[in-house]
Amino acid sequence: MSSPTNPNPTIGIEDRIALDPTWSATAMLRTDTAKTAFGIRIDELERGRSVLTMPIRDDMVNGFGITHGGMVFTLADTAFAYACNEGENAVVASGVDITFTRASRAGDTLTATAERRWLSGRNGLYDITVTDQAGQVIAEFRGRSFATNRPIPTEV
Repeated sequence: MSSPTNPNPTIGIEDRIALDPTWSATAMLRTDTAKTAFGIRIDELERGRSVLTMPIRDDMVNGFGITHGGMVFTLADTAFAYACNEGENAVVASGVDITFTRASRAGDTLTATAERRWLSGRNGLYDITVTDQAGQVIAEFRGRSFATNRPIPTEV
């Protein structure tokens, strides 16, 4: 099951994608409180790919008035999680690297696009690019995933 770009941002993708026991990201949609707390919205979701956006609020900037690196990391890591949870078991990060390329500020909207590069057995590799509303690259993130033996919840 995949979803095209969200044509109506007032209707969340969570409301349009049914819980699928063979796709762990669909369970995450319903239980990810961190995503909600940071104002992260899922615009596109398919197995191996996700596009998420996050508006940068005043409480997300550091003492220099630029977006805290941890906020950029959180958005990229969340996009990684949705892209790599493409099977029936829970998938976790086994390692990540991030490179910050330019600053963003309160009032900006960041977009993280995550795409699978490689998947073999229980291991995967995903690249996530974070851009601002002008399309400028803010960060490049590479995540390595590991599929656990833990099944997703059948009821949420």
